[in-house]
Amino acid sequence: MNILNIIYHLAVSLWVGGAALFTFVLTPILFRSESRDTAARIVGLFFPGYFRWGVVCGVVALATVFFRGEKFGLNIGILAMMLAFVSFQAFYIEPNAAILKQQIGSFEKTTKDHPLRQQFSRLHAFSATCNLAVIAGGVTLVVLF
Repeated sequence: MNILNIIYHLAVSLWVGGAALFTFVLTPILFRSESRDTAARIVGLFFPGYFRWGVVCGVVALATVFFRGEKFGLNIGILAMMLAFVSFQAFYIEPNAAILKQQIGSFEKTTKDHPLRQQFSRLHAFSATCNLAVIAGGVTLVVLF
């Protein structure tokens, strides 16, 4: 296996492994063990780095595919989709969600039907969907390619 293959597999594995660990292990533990506001604050501190980590891993993986001289195929399409989703999370959803969280102040004291909470919930749902798509794409890449 040449160095580009190793870098590719490492980038995809670190990306999907990190996303799975953050999504299915760390975040649920935080929300079970801390108050809603404390858990949200802690997770909010990690989100910018988490999404940018995904962008870096995606760019590295995509670059290695191109440097290997591969033609456009399913793996490049999946990588591009994953990179598009995580970039949207990093540069649109996360900054807007952070602003909304600041405006909301306390999720424990603000009712769920409050317009800012509803707007945050829509962003959160879209982000969660993007995150699951990235994980599913990554698992597909690891298994098939």
